[in-house]
Amino acid sequence: MSAAQRFQSDLKEALRAGDKTRVGTIRLLVAAIRNAEIARTDPKNRDHGKELDEAAVVTIIRREVRQRRESIEAFEKGGRSDLVEKERAELAILEDYLPAQLSRDEIAEHVGKLIEELGPEMRKVMPRAQQELRGRAEGGAIAGVVRELTG
Repeated sequence: MSAAQRFQSDLKEALRAGDKTRVGTIRLLVAAIRNAEIARTDPKNRDHGKELDEAAVVTIIRREVRQRRESIEAFEKGGRSDLVEKERAELAILEDYLPAQLSRDEIAEHVGKLIEELGPEMRKVMPRAQQELRGRAEGGAIAGVVRELTG
């Protein structure tokens, strides 16, 4: 099942269940994905006319998750506990759509193989590790492991 199909199915279920938070969050996510697809319709864009792949959808979901975390932090500083709870509920829904993250040991294993292949130079290993682990591990976690193993 593609991401778009899953969102539509989950949206129908949430509508039937009367879950306003889930309905609103899924609609915002679908809108963000559509906006990214519309941005690709510019004929000057080399990806003109192509649908978003799963990695691009995961990137959009991560951006939405990051926005919710930043909002939670700002609302906590402002003493807006009502908005904090709303954002946390949306964050939990969005996190359900993210793929399982690799553990630090799994990242280290993958980076170790890249070091064997490319040598212990951070400038060679980092971009390849970021590319191969995109969507399965956070960039900061990958960078930390690469620094540790190449340094």
